[in-house]
Amino acid sequence: MNFLTGLPSPKEAEILTLLLASGEMYGLQMVQLSNGALKRGTIYVVLDRLEDQKLVSSRSEVQPGAAGLARRFYKITGHGQRALAAYRAGQNVLQGNLSWAGA
Repeated sequence: MNFLTGLPSPKEAEILTLLLASGEMYGLQMVQLSNGALKRGTIYVVLDRLEDQKLVSSRSEVQPGAAGLARRFYKITGHGQRALAAYRAGQNVLQGNLSWAGA
């Protein structure tokens, strides 16, 4: 989150958008669905930051027959949805896409 504006960064907004559209997902699913916008090396750092900010929540699930760590699934919170809406509104203002009543 940008500390000056209080809005999510573009990468955070990408993650929030994916979670809003697709529901609960794990990190590598987001990387695959992002069409190159998200990378394996940074996805979990950003997800941890979003979880610290209460924009996403997570749960662990052990995969039957799988060795290693449990898979962590993430979902957007209500606070995350409001932050994403504010980010999108800010983008619209910056791009001049706001239509004013009576204009």
